[in-house]
Amino acid sequence: MRIRRMLSTAALLAGAAVAPALLGAAASPAVADSSPSASPSDDDAAPTEAGTSFRTATEIEQGLRATASGSAGDYLYWSFPADAGQRPTVKATVKLPEASRRASAETWQIDVYDGLRRRQACQFGAQTRTAATDAASVELSCTLRTVRAWSETWANDPLPGTYYIRLTATGLGAADLGLPVSTEVQVDSKDIGGSAAVDGSLAEPLVPGIATTAEKSDEESDSATAALSSLEPDDGWTSGWWSDRWVWTAAGGVLAALAGIGGYALTRGTGRPSRVPPGA
Repeated sequence: MRIRRMLSTAALLAGAAVAPALLGAAASPAVADSSPSASPSDDDAAPTEAGTSFRTATEIEQGLRATASGSAGDYLYWSFPADAGQRPTVKATVKLPEASRRASAETWQIDVYDGLRRRQACQFGAQTRTAATDAASVELSCTLRTVRAWSETWANDPLPGTYYIRLTATGLGAADLGLPVSTEVQVDSKDIGGSAAVDGSLAEPLVPGIATTAEKSDEESDSATAALSSLEPDDGWTSGWWSDRWVWTAAGGVLAALAGIGGYALTRGTGRPSRVPPGA
């Protein structure tokens, strides 16, 4: 009877200790899902122009809507930071000229490249769309795979660092080349959490100029200079060993221990009956 009472007390104490951890781990993804991962301040001004190449890509913060004007047929480039555990979604809107000025339908496409300039596949979203002659605008979107903290060298997995957006018209009649267009681009991320965690991390995020700057620091020489990207996640680059899966692992270990104690108590019986002498 005393053993059962002790087991019940232990189970209640362990349950009280594990419940807050489970609720906290379960609630954090829900809170992260309800809002973008980046929360820029009101003082930040969204860019009003776009670059024309990878080197001149305009940096944008997640959560801000960047705008730019250009001509049909131009290549427009932006860049943004993405850290491990995030699943970025890039959305673009192209406002087209009046239908009376266009001769045919236009096909627009949005591409996303990682810090190594490898084109990343869209997990879902309308990456390419054709706008009819009378359409006023065309909307595109691309949701990437979850950014991993580490990956094999031969893999094409998204890794922490700078990502590049390229927006252009792929199907365009000769008469429509050079017509003015205006664009809007916005990047939001969903925090996936420990389900996307891996055992490993990069030494440095894939940010332009990071390798040259590290070499300069090691050699203490002024001969190597590089301009790093000025943007990074709000909390810095957090790729590392910690993730909320450690909470679930600890909770699972506690529950397994309780299950073992309970099973032992149920199978060992009540001991020697009182009517049986000790020497029997």
